[in-house]
Amino acid sequence: MTAFTTTIKRTATFAIAAGSLAIAPSLLGVGTAQAATMDEWDAVAACESGGNWSINTGNGYYGGLQFSQSTWEANGGSGSASSASKAEQIRVGENVLHSQGKGAWPVCGKGLSTGSSPIEEPAPAPAAPEFPKPSDPNLAALLNAGEQVDQAAADRGVQLNLSDLVSPVAVRG
Repeated sequence: MTAFTTTIKRTATFAIAAGSLAIAPSLLGVGTAQAATMDEWDAVAACESGGNWSINTGNGYYGGLQFSQSTWEANGGSGSASSASKAEQIRVGENVLHSQGKGAWPVCGKGLSTGSSPIEEPAPAPAAPEFPKPSDPNLAALLNAGEQVDQAAADRGVQLNLSDLVSPVAVRG
């Protein structure tokens, strides 16, 4: 077996393993713990806004959970709650529930469960290290192929970064 073939097999195996590790938490529901259930938040929204998650009646409260702008911003929201997704409103709602308790919704929040910590936005991924281009034409071709796959994935809305996995292998040779 050539060094080039071995490198490709090692890189492919590593890419599959890394991809599996990246996907596993979302499949297992890790990181999405909530104090209140989705049904509880839907009940609060039904009571507060008739279940309209994009409501803006001009009364100073916005979205399905009827946030004031200051509460929305203080608990991690940006823009206006009425233009945010239901998931974003619930994320901010969890933070409000953690900091203020059910009293933030004195009439409609009585059925909310409590007891979790606030849900924070995920931290941005660290930048990938830059590696020099390999001098071996076979390794350079492998790196180029990784970059092409990355671009094809990006064109379809998927961030893959195979070239980041291939670069260290290609440089070590």
